This record gives sequence, C-alpha cells and structure tokens, in this order.
Amino acid sequence: MLPASPRLSPIAYDILNINQNGYREFVVRGDGNMAAHGKLSATDPSQLVNDSVKDPDMARALACSLWLWHDWLDESHRIAQGIHTETGSFWHAIMHRREGDFSNSKYWLARCRNHPVRRAIGNQASVVLGGMPADTRLLRLISNDWNAEYFVDLVEENLDNRDPDMAEILVVLQQLEWRVLTEYCASMA
Repeated sequence: MLPASPRLSPIAYDILNINQNGYREFVVRGDGNMAAHGKLSATDPSQLVNDSVKDPDMARALACSLWLWHDWLDESHRIAQGIHTETGSFWHAIMHRREGDFSNSKYWLARCRNHPVRRAIGNQASVVLGGMPADTRLLRLISNDWNAEYFVDLVEENLDNRDPDMAEILVVLQQLEWRVLTEYCASMA
C-alpha cells in the first residue's frame, strides 16, 4: 500500500514504515501514532524527497500526507491551510473528511475539482472495483474521474450503517486516494 516513488527519501520511508497498516479509520478520534509524531516533528519537508526541492509547497503537501497517514489531523491541517493550491485544497478536504466535518470537506473539494490526480485515482479505483460485484454506489465513484465528493457521502453513510463489507472497500479506496495524491506530491516536489 505504501507508495513506491523514487522521489521519496529514505527518511520518508522510515516515517511511513512506523505504521504500515495506517490510514484505516474514516474518522479519527484522539491522537495519532506517537512515534511518527516525534519523527515528523524533527523532519523538514525538504528531507522527504531524494533530490533538491523544486516546489516547496509540494514538499509541504508531502509532509501533510504523512501527518494524515499517522492520524495527526491538527498538524496536517496547519500545513494544508498554508498551501494555496489545488493540492493544498485536496489535502485540506481529506483532513476534514477524516475529522468527520463532511460539509467542510466538500467545500475544499469544490476548490480542487480540476486537480490532475482525480483522473489517476479514478483509473486506479476502476481497477480495484472491476473485480468486485457491480454496486451502483461504487460505480458512481468512478463514472467521471474520481468523485471525491460522493466518496465523502459514502464514508459518512458508512459511519451510520457500519456495513463491514462496504467499510473494507472504502478503506482500500481511501488508502488508494492517499497513495496517488502522495505520489503526485513526491513527483512534483
């Protein structure tokens, strides 16, 4: 599940490997992984990529993704708020979804409707969903690129219904969304 990007530094992989089975909760309550917090706090975003940083905002977005992987929403939020791009808005939206503020998540998603990763997420989600029984709710996610707004609805719906089969699919899709956006940030940083 962890991204295989030649741009990610060994430090970034060390941080990711602190919790390889992270990012499974839809809505995070409480603190995240303490070991990751210590490592991330001591790491400058420029240390997360192998080469020199081309785009400081993308390096910060990469740091934002790592905070989210380890369930540190406040730290992720502070970073996302300072990135005034579609990528910053996308991470901002994901952070609000993971805190359970679904309407605010959709607000930020509206600010990144044309983000280039939506097509890549949709394509990869199509592959994941292609081997599963047809479910119109899931097909709606990929009918026109990645429908992140509808994904928010499904996450919110699953919090109430607790359908374990749907929950497992949504976890896979949540992790896929994170991975594709993280790979994008690493490649652009």
